[in-house]
Amino acid sequence: MIVAVHQPQYLPWLGYFYKIDSADVFVLLDNVQFKKNEWQNRNKIKTAQGWQWLTVPVMYKYPQLISEVTINNRVNWQHKQKQAILSNYRKAHCYEFLEPFFKDFFSSTWGFISQLNIEMVKRLTAMLGIETPLYVASELGEFPQDPDERLIAITKYFNADTYLAGMGGRGYMDLDKFSNNGIQVIFQDFKHPVYHQLFGNFEPFMSVIDLICNYGDRSLKIIRGTQ
Repeated sequence: MIVAVHQPQYLPWLGYFYKIDSADVFVLLDNVQFKKNEWQNRNKIKTAQGWQWLTVPVMYKYPQLISEVTINNRVNWQHKQKQAILSNYRKAHCYEFLEPFFKDFFSSTWGFISQLNIEMVKRLTAMLGIETPLYVASELGEFPQDPDERLIAITKYFNADTYLAGMGGRGYMDLDKFSNNGIQVIFQDFKHPVYHQLFGNFEPFMSVIDLICNYGDRSLKIIRGTQ
């Protein structure tokens, strides 16, 4: 059994869902420190002027965990993002595929960034047709604070023998620790597909909504590299 673990991100990119699809179990790691100016409260979309950020404003105080970080709802971020998506994707071939998703998430009130991200990831995973079960780390119990020991403990929680790491994991993981615990580590090997987008030349590393707006229910085949 293969376990993968990752922080819940906001409107994640294609590689995030490739990782979910490649695992037998995926754990959303919401009980680790929030990282400012990364992917936990923002992501990219493509526009006629190039890519732009969609950012959820948060009220973060170091060293809060992701699960503790609240959204700053005094800023009208939902309306701004809804309008940005509408103006840049309404002419996409499969925009209607995501229209109910946008309506639900931009009309609801969200208190915590983890709550928003977890629900978004679950909804997008199901929409893509990925069947990997998703779990939330804070709902599973207490795990060690050391990063490697935490991942080992989560893998053992599911009685799994393999941990799927991100492409950059070789640079910071202590692989001997995993081996000593009988856990094989494999590394994600995601090759970003090139697909048709609006507005000229292809721009990689956009939010998965860019792909879905253009390809709808064919998106998972593109993520898998089978189309």
